Amino acid sequence: MTAVVLFDAGRLLDRSGRDAPTGVDRVCLAYAEWLGTRPHTRVVPVVAVRNRLRAVDPGHFRAEIRSLRQRWSGDGAETAGEQALVRALTGQAGGPSILDVEPDPPRLSLRRVRAVRQALASRPLPPPSPGQAYISVGHTALNTPAILADLARRGVSSTIMIHDLIPITHPEFCRPGDGARHHRRLCNALLHADRIVVNSDHTADRLRAFADREALIAPPVAAVPLGLEPVFLTRGTTPSPAAYFVHVGTIEARKNLAFLLTLWRRLQERMGPATPGLVLVGRYGWENEAVLDHLQRSPNLQGLVHQSAGLSDASLARLMRGARAVVAPSSVEGFDLPAVEAMAMGVPLIASDIPVHRELVAGARLIDPLDGLGWLSALEAAAVSPTVAPAYAPPTWTAHFERVDAFIGLPA
Repeated sequence: MTAVVLFDAGRLLDRSGRDAPTGVDRVCLAYAEWLGTRPHTRVVPVVAVRNRLRAVDPGHFRAEIRSLRQRWSGDGAETAGEQALVRALTGQAGGPSILDVEPDPPRLSLRRVRAVRQALASRPLPPPSPGQAYISVGHTALNTPAILADLARRGVSSTIMIHDLIPITHPEFCRPGDGARHHRRLCNALLHADRIVVNSDHTADRLRAFADREALIAPPVAAVPLGLEPVFLTRGTTPSPAAYFVHVGTIEARKNLAFLLTLWRRLQERMGPATPGLVLVGRYGWENEAVLDHLQRSPNLQGLVHQSAGLSDASLARLMRGARAVVAPSSVEGFDLPAVEAMAMGVPLIASDIPVHRELVAGARLIDPLDGLGWLSALEAAAVSPTVAPAYAPPTWTAHFERVDAFIGLPA
């Protein structure tokens, strides 16, 4: 029996021009590839246009998937961005800390441009029929109840992934209006989805608490840790002669990077020429003005802290393996893939003592995200005397999809 799966491709098509993925992008790509290789499964890629699902040409979507995989994984060779970082870390390049183009002011028309592109790349979708399944793992098509409610009326089962509740629990870290938008998404998922997948027990607890506050009955919820790409699964480090630390993630307020850069200025004042470097790998997000002020204007950080983005997985893995430690001082997370990747590779991890880190990377050096002196002590010690990371059993996509497959109940 063939399973027909309507897979929401909206987020991946939005990302078609990006050189490197976010954590959610990685999940979308992994699901697209899994469904595309699953036996007895016919994947119908769809996008939401004006509260209706439209079909995307399967050949076009498969080509996009191949292109994204090739670009995001890399071919193993050093990229220009990696070479620039190596020169900066070894003192072969001066100049500003920002190695990428600085962010443009937010443009409100960007969402509309994306919507137009999706509409042009799509076509009417034949009415879904009972027994089909709809899967959305990118927080897409949830802003109104229209799509999920229509699928339910037609007998199509829907599975939604929720990555976090941060816009609701910590709206101060997000764009204005994101809290209300995410509130609608969660209510629509809870009311109309047949099942919900989340990435951690912490996210599951938050979701159930939200449902209780809203007096909603949650459908079945499965907490299934995300998998890692193969390049991050091999344990082994190659410490660089030039001491440096790495942070990986979007440059946004919840990552606590202004705090981290304040620490680095104090490290420079205490350690002088022996101060280790710091690499921030990630695109610019929202509420990043304080971080940009440090990178652009702090004389103590010039030539010491470097920001870059667009690294392939191969380049990123090499950079992380050479670091004294990966640092993850976030105030809040739903999962935190880079922290898990560091532990999987055996790279020492210094992370904030928050619930999701206690759940997923308990063997790391965990410090309260407000404990400046504790962080200073840990960073200075790791710079002077590199440590050995503890043994760690990383989550894999194979294990993830085995559990998800059983949870969804698609025909084998």
